Amino acid sequence: MAVLPLRPTPFFANKNRAFWQLQIAGWGGAMVLRAMTSVANEKPLSFLLLVLIASITGFSISLVLSVIYHQLINRRPLVTWGLTGIALAGAVSVSAFINGWVISLYQVNTEASFAQLFLGVFYIDLTLLGAWSALYYAINFYLQIEEQADRLLSLEAQATSAQLAMLRYQLNPHFLFNTLNSISTLVLLKQTEPANAMLMRLSSFLRHTLVNEAGSKVTVAQEVETLKLYLGIEHMRFEDRLRAEFRIAPEAGDAQLPSLLLQPLVENAIKYAVSPQEEGARITITAQLIGQRLRITVSDTGPGLQNRDVRPTYPGVVTGAGEPVSTGVGLANIRDRLAQAYGDDHRFEIRTPSEGGFTVVIEIPYEPAKAPHAEEARLPASLPAATALPEKRPLGTNA
Repeated sequence: MAVLPLRPTPFFANKNRAFWQLQIAGWGGAMVLRAMTSVANEKPLSFLLLVLIASITGFSISLVLSVIYHQLINRRPLVTWGLTGIALAGAVSVSAFINGWVISLYQVNTEASFAQLFLGVFYIDLTLLGAWSALYYAINFYLQIEEQADRLLSLEAQATSAQLAMLRYQLNPHFLFNTLNSISTLVLLKQTEPANAMLMRLSSFLRHTLVNEAGSKVTVAQEVETLKLYLGIEHMRFEDRLRAEFRIAPEAGDAQLPSLLLQPLVENAIKYAVSPQEEGARITITAQLIGQRLRITVSDTGPGLQNRDVRPTYPGVVTGAGEPVSTGVGLANIRDRLAQAYGDDHRFEIRTPSEGGFTVVIEIPYEPAKAPHAEEARLPASLPAATALPEKRPLGTNA
């Protein structure tokens, strides 16, 4: 939503103080201008007393008008402008009466009647109080528009945050569905130790991921650490069939991205590349900076799209051989999260080479972390699965 280029802060942060500053500056400036005009017209210095009285009168009457206008500004337009006209006419009449009476006392020997003096100063007071009224409404309408724009932006930000949080929380049951299914299988096969070890690593993974607030961003280095914990769980299922490699450019380690953005892609690669093949597959995660853009690539050496029943080309419910039914959350979730976080300023591309394999390319604006940790940013250029996967941790330890 487009907003006005000016902002109500810091000058209008305190409206009461801003009103008095403008009030004093405006009427003080009018007094100085009228005083200089009087001197230029060779009026006696005593005439400056009339200028001072007229300025004080205008200042006082405008205070009364501000109280009236404050009550009228949020009424219906017909009521606001009708009563404003009546109030302004009354205020100008009172001001002209006071100023005309003061002038008649000052010019005792003048031949002009009081009515002539009244009409003579009426147009001056009408100009000053009319301009003051116009500025009062203009400034207050501007502030109301700014406040409404700020509220709309705040509501949009809250809606976006809520949407991101919903999408982020959607990943946990999606991941837990597959992991708990594997643990259940191990229990049915009476493989107690592997099942217990998987539960321990699952608790470490969830503890690690829940530290980050939903909808927040993490660095590439932190996301890679999360992927290592996840791969540690999956490695217990597939052992040497699962081979993971990280190619993270050192300068990309402190770049920020939505938390758990890559985990569904790795999970998708395991399901459709590692699981169906007896020899397994290699999953490669690459991150690099291209100018002011962060490019992340997740690829595998699986069968790709050669078999439509093995790898879906779009999110949907697909049944793979020996695997639970896919909920179709992964790719759709990533698309939605990127759209919510970056709008149109992102790229999400799926590549399927003719020789096989499946590649997802994500490109987002480069946002460096405010206080990146040096030890997190310095990642090796190539990290094989043997060193990337975490060791078994006791239940409840913090990853």
